[in-house]
This record gives sequence, C-alpha cells and structure tokens, in this order.
Amino acid sequence: MKVLTAEQMRAADAQACSLAGDVALMRAAGERIAAIGRRHAGAGRIVAFAGPGNNGGDAFAALARLQGFEREIYAEPAPRPSPARADAEHEARLSGVRVLPFPNSQADAAAALQGCTLAIAGIVGTGAHLPLSGRYAAAIDALNAGGVPVLAIDVPPGIDADTGAVVEPALRATATVTLGALKLGLLLSPGREYAGELWLGEIGMPPETIAAQQSAIEALGADEFLRLLPYRAPGADKRSSGAPLVIAGSAQFPGAAVLCAMGAARAGAGYVTVATPQDAAPALRMHLIEQVVTTIDPRAGVQTAVEDLLETAKRSSSAAIGPGLGLDDRTGEIVRAFCSRAQVPLVVDASGLFHFAKHLDLLREKRVVLTPHAGEFARLSGKGTVQEGDRIARLREFVDRTGVTTLLKGQATLICDGATLHVNTTGSSALATAGTGDVLTGIIATLLAQGLSPVDAARTGAYWHGLAARHAAVARPRGVIARDVYDALAAALPQPEQETQLTRLF
Repeated sequence: MKVLTAEQMRAADAQACSLAGDVALMRAAGERIAAIGRRHAGAGRIVAFAGPGNNGGDAFAALARLQGFEREIYAEPAPRPSPARADAEHEARLSGVRVLPFPNSQADAAAALQGCTLAIAGIVGTGAHLPLSGRYAAAIDALNAGGVPVLAIDVPPGIDADTGAVVEPALRATATVTLGALKLGLLLSPGREYAGELWLGEIGMPPETIAAQQSAIEALGADEFLRLLPYRAPGADKRSSGAPLVIAGSAQFPGAAVLCAMGAARAGAGYVTVATPQDAAPALRMHLIEQVVTTIDPRAGVQTAVEDLLETAKRSSSAAIGPGLGLDDRTGEIVRAFCSRAQVPLVVDASGLFHFAKHLDLLREKRVVLTPHAGEFARLSGKGTVQEGDRIARLREFVDRTGVTTLLKGQATLICDGATLHVNTTGSSALATAGTGDVLTGIIATLLAQGLSPVDAARTGAYWHGLAARHAAVARPRGVIARDVYDALAAALPQPEQETQLTRLF
C-alpha cells in the first residue's frame, strides 16, 4: 500500500472530494473512527475535542455514529465550515451529542474528561503548524494526564506527519485511525510510539486519487504479504521447495549458524546446507538434525575452499553469508571470492557485512540483500553513525551509490532497492534479543531460494519475522529468544482479510 506525505494526502483528498463528495467521505470517516471507538469506549461517557477544521469535523461525524453512549464534544467553531463539517455537526446534534465550547485551560479540559471512558482527539490535522500552543496544548496535556483511552484522528497532534518527529506537546494516543492512506510519520520513530494502535480507515476515496500521487514509499499489508509469500506446488521436491546454502558459524559463534539455518528451514526451505569452519561443525551437528552440515577445511588454500563452496552452491538456489563467521583475513578472502563468482541470489549479514565494507563494488551486479543494523550500517556506508531522522536519506544515498538492495534494521525496518522505499510495520521489541537477526537472514535466504526478487524477499521476510516475534511475545510476554521467533513463523501467518474498511498496521 502507498504511503503518502501530508502534501500528497491533501492533493489526493481534494481530488477525492471533487469525485466522491466531501460529505460522503466525512461520513465514511466517522464510521471508521466510531468502529475503533467502540473497541475502547467501555460503557461510559465519550468526550471529543474538535478543532475548527475537517479533523474536528471527523470527530463530529464519529460521535454522530456512536449512539447509545452519552456524548459530549468540546469544539472550536469553524469560521467557514466546509459542507462536510456542517453536515457532520448537524448529524451530531440530531443524534443527541452535546456541543460545548473548547476548554480554555488544562484544568478546564481535565474537568471535561472527568468520568469519561473514551476521549477522541480531532484537534488538528496533518497540516498543523507545530508546536501547538494555547488551548490546544492545554487540551493535549490534559488528555495525556487524564488516564482514559484516547483515540486520535488521522495523526496524533504534535507528530510531524512526514517525518515522525515529535514536537511537544504531543498526544500519546491509545489508538490512531488514519484516513484514506498511510502517512509516513506514523510509521517512523518516535512518532510511531505516540500513535498507539494504528488503523488505516478506508473512506471511499476513488483508487485513482491515491494512485495519482507519485509516492516512492510503500508498506506491506497482510493480503499483499500473503500474495508475495511462495507456496509449495503439489508436486514439489525438497530442492525445488528452496535449497539455501548457509555460510556461517565459527568455534566462537556456532549458534548464529544454527539460528540462521533454522530460520531458513522454518520459513519453508526443503533442503538447507550449512557450510561452516571445521572447528564449529561438531556444535552445529548437535543442534541441526534435518539440515546438512559441511565443513570449510582450515588447511585448504583460499582458492580450494572457494571452489568447494561453489560446487555446493550448484545444488543450492540461494546463499546466506555471515552469521557468526570469523573476522580474519582468510575468511574475508573466501567470502568475497565466493560471492563474486556465485550465480545464486545472496543475503549478506553480520560478519559478511564486515568483510564487504570496503569491497561493495563486488556486489553491484549481483542479486543481493544486505541486512545491517544501525551500527553495521555506519561502518558499511563509511559515513558514521546514522541518526533516527536521517535513516531514509542515508539509506537512499547508500543504495544509489552501491546499487545493492539494503534492509536497514530498526523498529521501523527500511528496505530500499533504489526505486521504492519499503517501511516495515511489524517491528516488535520482542526482537531486541540476540540471534533474531540471524533468523531473519535465514528467512530471506529461503524466500530468495523460492524465487522472490531481492527486494520482495527482504520486505516479505521482515514482515513475517515481525509477525512471528509478536506471536511469540503473546505466548511468552517476557523472555522471548530467537528460537521462539522461528518456531512461531507458521502460527503467525495471517488469515486472508475479508473485505473490510479498517486495516490494523500495529
């Protein structure tokens, strides 16, 4: 699904209003907001705060559809209300919503919240000038301190819709319903943490209005993920089901190779081969039963070791390079020579990134995915530490310069192939544990082996990896480890979505 900037969203919205009518769009927005409101409202009173624009109009439209609740809206008058806002106000009053003046202070706003079980924030939209001040700032402070669930409309006030930057005062929402299309700032930290549950509400915008926006940013949803995910044909054999070669491990870090191999296997590979230094092989064989472990002879010359790996790669359909490998010069020579000659698609992680940091030209014409975390990317890019607000620009510059598809890990993992930036929405703090990156490398290796392009393997793998971590964290709220993630891959697969106007992103 496309991810839009605030400016692109305004253009799409203007075109949609001319085609579908702004009244119909706002009524649909009210339905979507009300649907999520019911999930959080309990049985008590609902309070909304509405600014003078259409964001406030959406709050009126939502309350009009929350009949059965006691409802109050504290509203800033609209000097020149749009037809949609006027219609929403009229509907709300007819349905019994009590309309009151917007509070003048934090104390007044706090008093308005007393005894309510849900607050709805329709204060400002995506075009707001930040920071907010005066009565709006006071209302946000009261909402943050009120101790009741807060539902934000479109973007929590105080969050930059394009960058995810937080400009205090900013609302920490329980949930956010963003309307029409995703906004980039909701997917990026720190704004992502302020959104709470993130829902995309379809409001009947003609598809061409979104398609007309020249966005080079996308995010996966469950249905597209399932369409991308390869499935075994009825007549498949073990090698045609995906046969990744994992070049990984060392005497010091054998576990990384195990985790990578198991990630590949649980992602659906039919035949996983692990090539590892001879002194690591006994530990791997203790843990890998279904996977084949071959050895890299420490006495063999570099050329002989490379030829042995290339021979194994002839029976493989992808290769994963790096988890747990040694950082010595000989290993680097072997890895670089293998990758420069191998004909299979590659995913390079961990120690593999170390060995390629000054040799990225060897990968330019290859089908490759690089999977650095922030620290590895700092070294790989040669431009030092990457700041949160610079991740997109730094990643795009790196991919443009090297020509290599790259997955930059983080809560909002970014994947770029030079044409499109993909933002992963399934990141989870459960992944903040050793070895989960090795599992991801194995997953991507299998998806490459099953025929996905590098960018599709990377974005599909990241999405699935995050789903599995979330699933594992439900079963084990504390203490998720990397093996829990690969064990959860099958159970975490989403069900195909029925036709719905609401999609939960996180």
